[in-house]
Amino acid sequence: MIKRFICNMLQENCYVMHDETKECVIIDCGAYYPEERQAIVEYIRDNELKPKYLLATHGHLDHHFGIDTIDKEFGLKPCVAEADKKFMETLPEQAADMFGMRLEGDYPPVGHVFEENEVIRFGNTQLDIIETPGHSRGSVCFYCAKEHVLFAGDTLFRGSIGRTDLDGGSMMQIIQSLRQLAQLPDETIVYSGHGPETTIGNELAHNPYMDR
Repeated sequence: MIKRFICNMLQENCYVMHDETKECVIIDCGAYYPEERQAIVEYIRDNELKPKYLLATHGHLDHHFGIDTIDKEFGLKPCVAEADKKFMETLPEQAADMFGMRLEGDYPPVGHVFEENEVIRFGNTQLDIIETPGHSRGSVCFYCAKEHVLFAGDTLFRGSIGRTDLDGGSMMQIIQSLRQLAQLPDETIVYSGHGPETTIGNELAHNPYMDR
């Protein structure tokens, strides 16, 4: 089961995924407004879910406004790739530089840095970590082969891709990363960091940046 929450002023997608065991992961908690934070917490509690991991596809602030709430309510600290760890450690600076705002709250430190070939396991579910630099140096995607789903962060959108002009971005790298994703089965459902879901097959057919 995958539940999407559309969050903050940039319409970022936060996802909660769980299976029949009720264990779950929270991916990219960008909840900014109080009602967004409350909605995610209530969904988890109302469904009696057991959060195991707070996962980050990358370190940009719009995907992490709400991680202080997740830490406070469930005791989870973010898991992120080494190359984007610095972003997670400088969220207030990102807020000032990117949004011209002062970030309130006591934000948790990184709890875990992904290891090479690491697999995320919760309940009866496995998420493979695919390194997809380009939007940022430490961008990753989470792939569940069993359910044919991919959490793509800001690497791949429906009909487009993430921007590459921010710190650590690279058009060359993101194209190489997209070639990796193009090898996944066509029926793979892509849950992006912004916008609607799509499939690998649809992107191969219609996205000018995708080529198998």
